[in-house]
Amino acid sequence: MKNWGKFICVCLLFCMAAVFMAGCGGSSKKEADKKMLKIGVTNFADSLEPTENYFGWVVMRYGMGESLTKFDEKMNVKSWLAESWQISGDHMTWTFKIRDGVKFSNGKPLDAAAVKAALERSFDKNKRAATFFKYKEMLADGQNLTIRTEKPEPNMPGFLADPLFLIVDVASESGRNFAKEGPICTGPYMCESFVKDKAVMVKNPYYWDGEVPYETVEILSIDDPNTRAMALQSGEVDMAVNIAAGDISLFNDSAKFHIDRISSLRTVLARINQKGVLGDPKVRAAFISACDRKAYNEVILKGTFIEGKAPVPPSMDYGFDQLKDPNSYNVERAKQLLAEAGWKDTDSDGILEKAGKKLTVDFVVYNSRAELPIYAEAVQADAKKIGFDVKIKTVDYNLIDKLGISGEYGLLISNITTANTGDPEIFLNWYWRTNSNGDNPQNGSGYSNPKLDAKFAELSTEFDHQKRRQLIIDIQQIIMNDGAALFFGYPETNIISSTSLEGAKMYPSDYYWLTNKIRPAKK
Repeated sequence: MKNWGKFICVCLLFCMAAVFMAGCGGSSKKEADKKMLKIGVTNFADSLEPTENYFGWVVMRYGMGESLTKFDEKMNVKSWLAESWQISGDHMTWTFKIRDGVKFSNGKPLDAAAVKAALERSFDKNKRAATFFKYKEMLADGQNLTIRTEKPEPNMPGFLADPLFLIVDVASESGRNFAKEGPICTGPYMCESFVKDKAVMVKNPYYWDGEVPYETVEILSIDDPNTRAMALQSGEVDMAVNIAAGDISLFNDSAKFHIDRISSLRTVLARINQKGVLGDPKVRAAFISACDRKAYNEVILKGTFIEGKAPVPPSMDYGFDQLKDPNSYNVERAKQLLAEAGWKDTDSDGILEKAGKKLTVDFVVYNSRAELPIYAEAVQADAKKIGFDVKIKTVDYNLIDKLGISGEYGLLISNITTANTGDPEIFLNWYWRTNSNGDNPQNGSGYSNPKLDAKFAELSTEFDHQKRRQLIIDIQQIIMNDGAALFFGYPETNIISSTSLEGAKMYPSDYYWLTNKIRPAKK
């Protein structure tokens, strides 16, 4: 019996030790969770080279890259790596004071010479840089960077907030593959590993702007919006970017989730190729008039998008309500316009013909944004009612930029940020200013209007805010009158996070997803 009693005592002691160890293990796991953040995102980049395509957006979104300036919640330009700036009396020279005490993630101090090298690299590697501004010279003197431009640039601080101009340590490129390993930047996190499906970020030990709360951040690329929502529901990720509108109601339990949901600066639009059958203004107007955009947004998308009309969304103060849509929904007008343009259904197959050619257009979409195929299918059905044969072609996102520039499409739908420089000048300029001698490659549609170009020229040197506003309104009305594009709608944007976190915030500019403000919630 004594031996049996000793056995029981030993067992009890063993059990108590096991419980104690389990308790310690649970504590360690909880602590480990505080050191790891997991995010579900959509990712269009297959490299982290910030000058390639629009991949600088990903470098900034993932907490690596920072630029001289940034945007706040109202799209006002604020200081970032540049603490201040000033412009000369002739409006041709900008001087930026680079912030003291900033280091790259390799420990190298940031000065004006490093900034100059990074900006010059952006211009050397991406022709799009020159569509923001052109400079005569850049000079570095200690912490002062001077940029002398070819012409007055009213929006220079806003231009430099674009991720194309994020600051990298150019000297580090000699021993590092930026595309595969990520560039050396100044943000709170730096890249440990990257493939398109998953990026692993780690804390930047030299970060200049406060504590970096997580040792590691795993960013999972989950392009399917339903799968992304499921990952957040199951706890596979702690936060997710841009949950589909139809899934947001799954996260209404405020004890479990926090929803940061805002009206975006984005416009969903289809660029219209001027070189094919849609080059005829009457055919273009007919096509647009056949599209019931009110039903698309209020019925099909359940009121989560605002009905489209103009290039710039109503979230910005650029005359949305006063602009007149000459091609609002009117099926009978659409049919009449096609008849006037000489299109007839001679073989009674429901598709119109002219000179032996069918009224057929290709509608190119990419499917990483859930609403784009939905819009395309709705257009396909509406256009068929007036005699169009619309063929939907789905491509990978990485081909969109190439197709947009080359004009290899009938219609090309995109979800585009319209004011990524603080006002919509660049957006409007890229897609509709005449592409003379290849100086505006983003306009691959072939659209051109001398009156519009004159307005763009005036806008490019106008510093007065009210005059700029009126010019932007005038530019939009010309684009709408010409039926240069089909404007579908304006989406909301969101970040949804577990209540175990705080500081997850969606900004209108859509550049700042992972920041050092995101941290474990205080109990």
